[in-house]
Amino acid sequence: MIVCDFDVLRPEQGVAALLPDGSQVAVFLTADGTVHALDNIDPFSGAAVLSRGIVGDRGGVPVVVSPVYKQAFELATGKCLEQPSVSVAVHGVRVRDGVVELT
Repeated sequence: MIVCDFDVLRPEQGVAALLPDGSQVAVFLTADGTVHALDNIDPFSGAAVLSRGIVGDRGGVPVVVSPVYKQAFELATGKCLEQPSVSVAVHGVRVRDGVVELT
């Protein structure tokens, strides 16, 4: 499923995409060129805000920090670093022919 054109992604920033079922994904391009996709809903606030979070790393692990309550989520696994029992869904992603697709 196509979610966006690759050229709309900027390193260390997120983009939200609305899926046909009404859910949202947050798509991120890290500084090393890796593309990640997570559910866009912050599990602590219930708000669709993760795409607007701060992207960086904690100890070399790429994360997005929620702009609401500031929890950090690993981009590769969705796991919350502050509360490991909480996570957001991670989606498989690939770039093909200039577009980002969920796999």
